[in-house]
Amino acid sequence: MKKEITKKINAAEKYKDNNHHFKTVKVKKGINGLGLFAGENIKKGEVIIEYIGKIISDEESDKKPNNRYYFYISKNHTIDGSARYNIARYVNHSCDGNAESEIKNKKIYFKAIKNISLGEEICYDYGEEYFNQYLKGICACNAKKHLYN
Repeated sequence: MKKEITKKINAAEKYKDNNHHFKTVKVKKGINGLGLFAGENIKKGEVIIEYIGKIISDEESDKKPNNRYYFYISKNHTIDGSARYNIARYVNHSCDGNAESEIKNKKIYFKAIKNISLGEEICYDYGEEYFNQYLKGICACNAKKHLYN
């Protein structure tokens, strides 16, 4: 039996906004490796989690071009979300996701675009560029209609 990792997001307290409440989530086996799952019911429009990590320049990101955890936040800035304390990195791709990313003040938040039930995997569309570069045209999501195949 695989060990389930349960964390309240306040473990990343130093990264969050004072008025920002993160939802309870769990990391466990998902549709594509490890995934992030709702540890409570999440309503459409609610912020789920912040994608955290070191903000780096384009020059720094060019040194490791195959880092799958880079998240571009502006023309010259990227968040390197590869650190294990960034459990938002476990949000998997889905062509029919229930979340979306939102960038505000060089911070990335995942927000529910549908109601998400307790235990449901949190997923969003990674976009065509990521799909072609890293997923190599093979989609493992459970969507009825795939966006990039």
